[in-house]
Amino acid sequence: MAMSCDHLCVVLVEPKGAGNIGSVARVMKNFGFGELRLVQPRASHLGAEARNMAVSAIDILERAKVYENLALALSDRNLALGTTRRFGKYREELLSPAEAGATVAALAKTARAAIVFGPEDTGLKTEDLDLCQYCVTIPTHADLPSMNLAQAVAVCLYEASLKFSSPVEDKARGKRPALGKNLEAMFVQMRQVLLEVGFLNPQNPEHLVRAFRRMLARQGLTEHEVQILRGLWDKISWLHRGKGAS
Repeated sequence: MAMSCDHLCVVLVEPKGAGNIGSVARVMKNFGFGELRLVQPRASHLGAEARNMAVSAIDILERAKVYENLALALSDRNLALGTTRRFGKYREELLSPAEAGATVAALAKTARAAIVFGPEDTGLKTEDLDLCQYCVTIPTHADLPSMNLAQAVAVCLYEASLKFSSPVEDKARGKRPALGKNLEAMFVQMRQVLLEVGFLNPQNPEHLVRAFRRMLARQGLTEHEVQILRGLWDKISWLHRGKGAS
C-alpha cells in the first residue's frame, strides 16, 4: 500500500465503548492504517477491555491522541470526511465508501486526510459535519441501517485501502490544500463579516453559512485561495465601516 501511516487518520468523536475503541484499532491495523484520534472519549482506550479487543493493535491504542474538540483534531488535516447514516438538510451529496476512498487517494501526494465517526448511539452532529468537506454514508438495509462502529470503520478503510493500492490521478497537481485550522479561521471571519453587512439573518445565520461551506468544500481550497478569501472578507468589512470612502 503506497501511503504513509499519517496520511489518513481515523477520528472517533465521543466513543462510549472501550471495546469498540479497541476493535477500531484492530480494524485499522488490518488495513494498514496507524493513526487514531479520540475526541472526548467516554471510555478508556488504554484499559483492559480496549486492549483485549485490539489484540495485536495495542500499539495503535498507545499512540492514540486525545483532543478536547473535533476542530482541534482536524486542525492539521487538509481533508476531512464525516460519516453519517442520516439524510436530509445539510446532509446532501453523500459519498459512498468507495467514492470517499477514491477522493482521499486522489489527493494522497499533497493532502493529509481524516475520516470521522460519531458516537455509537447518535452519530455525528450537524455541527461536527460542518467541519468536514465531505459526508460519507454506507448503504445498508432499511430494517437495520445502523452499523457497529468498528464494522463501519472496516468498510470505509477497506475501500480506502483498495484505492491506495491502485494508481490514481493526482487531482491536486502539486497544489497545497488548506489546513483545517486555516479553513475554519476563514469561515469564522466570513460569518462575522456577513453578519456585519447584514447578509446573514442573525436569527438563523448557520443556514447560509452551511451553504457556503458546502460550495467551497467542493472546490478543494488551497492555502493560497483561503488567503485570497480572507483578504476579500477584510476588504468588505473595511468598506462597510466607511474606511474606503473618498
